Amino acid sequence: MAEPRLIERGLYPQVAALLALMAMGAATEGLGLMLLAPMLALLGPDSMTAASWLPALGIPVRLDLLLVLFVVLIGVRAVIVHWRSLAGLKLELAVAESLRQRAWRGLLHCDWRVLLRMKRSNSASLLITRVDQAGDFLGQAIAVGSTAVTLAGIACAALLMAPAFAIAAMVAGFFIVASFHSLRRKAGALGTALGQSYAEIHGSLNEGLGALRVIKALGAEDRAHVRLADQFAELKIGTEAYQKVKGRAQVLLQVLGSALLALLVWLALERWHLGIAVVLPMVALFARALPLIGILQQSLANCAHAWPAVEEALHLIAMTERSAEDYAATATPPDLRQEIRLEAATIQFAGEPRPALDGISLAIPARGILAVTGPSGSGKSTLADLIGGLLEPDGGCVSIDGIGLTGPVRQAWRRRVAYVQQDPVLISATLRDNLRWAAPEASDAEMEQALNDASAQFALHLPQGLDTLLGDGGRQLSGGERQRLMLARALLRRPALLILDESTSALDAENETQIAKALQYLGKRMAIVVISHRGKLIDLAQRQIGLECGRLVRAG
Repeated sequence: MAEPRLIERGLYPQVAALLALMAMGAATEGLGLMLLAPMLALLGPDSMTAASWLPALGIPVRLDLLLVLFVVLIGVRAVIVHWRSLAGLKLELAVAESLRQRAWRGLLHCDWRVLLRMKRSNSASLLITRVDQAGDFLGQAIAVGSTAVTLAGIACAALLMAPAFAIAAMVAGFFIVASFHSLRRKAGALGTALGQSYAEIHGSLNEGLGALRVIKALGAEDRAHVRLADQFAELKIGTEAYQKVKGRAQVLLQVLGSALLALLVWLALERWHLGIAVVLPMVALFARALPLIGILQQSLANCAHAWPAVEEALHLIAMTERSAEDYAATATPPDLRQEIRLEAATIQFAGEPRPALDGISLAIPARGILAVTGPSGSGKSTLADLIGGLLEPDGGCVSIDGIGLTGPVRQAWRRRVAYVQQDPVLISATLRDNLRWAAPEASDAEMEQALNDASAQFALHLPQGLDTLLGDGGRQLSGGERQRLMLARALLRRPALLILDESTSALDAENETQIAKALQYLGKRMAIVVISHRGKLIDLAQRQIGLECGRLVRAG
């Protein structure tokens, strides 16, 4: 697979148009400044040599005509610069959006093993903040390019007017920009630190917003505030450090530039004996070039500062795309009619001292309830991921009615699996929208049937029925009600296998009884695997197994 690029091929026409506008802007800049020499040449016949290029083009050296040309060039350049700015902004936004979409798509299609190793807050920070900074890199790179092209236009004009003066100024300007290399390297290091600060802040915000109830219950508001405030203080320190680096560079550039200009003027008048009609336009050219050199230096520093964000985005895209699952759109999921069978199935995660599952052999009937118990870390959730098609064993095999769950078949099997986890996941939308996550084409009648099957009839009596807005995370509902909605959504998939991973561990007895009542009926239609430490759902199971340290220690 080809390594990801900052600018994809589809954006090349935009790049070409931007480069053309840069060249046109530089040409009008140079021509406008070159008109200064003919204007000054009108001061006396001894200076007419400075305007010799105009008669060569058939343009008479007349003040009124020169002034009109000057105004026209300024107007044309203003329009070109406006178009160039818009083209640059569009390209910057397009690249940022392309990176964000490709990174998100890569995460969605990435192998589950790789996703388990990734820190969620780091991915969120990259998608929300760092990708925008990668777009800023391109914006600064565009500024570097347009400034460099404009400087090239000014240099061409200077070479035509006074070659020696121009060459000396160009060499000096090159060394001035090169002398700031260490500052740009420091800017890059500060950019890396900035990315780490953003990742930590996103992690703390994600944890804090999810734990507000616990924070208040423990009276830990001040500690939570201080923790996040310290992280924002680190971010502030890093941002101020970068601004100090840029500020020192600008001061040094102004001092060196003014000293260089003074030296060149002295050399032109005292050593090279150039006329005033040549020296004054050259001074104007240099005065125009000096702030451009400052912009070039600052843009280069900004590029170095933002480059770590580009590397992070491209690294995430490359990693997830290399770990993408086999596409299974055309694969047919196996029908579960007899059993799910594991034969010496082993899962070994990279970097872990022991297998998460170690040689598990097990048969799960196509109908009925299986309870899986065991202490935390015993491998229960890994077993759920294995039979649900999220993981492929490192050793042994998993099969559905004799068909091995490998490659595209494993991914296709996930369409026949419904998963209900401990923490309900509901979006801030209507009840209908939440249910249709599982089955986008589901009819109202099918949703009502799923709610009845999940013992969630209460939802049909909400103020607006299926059109009721559930709010942020469905917080207007109780935990048990949210969990029953999760079960109803899972049933809309018409699953062959239903997995409940600690889904009733935090429910009260009444809600657990409601879910148990629903499962008792559903177990006649599908295979149900209940992962739990305790409760009524275990008592419902026709069979129980126990796991400990990834091994099967009890079966019955």
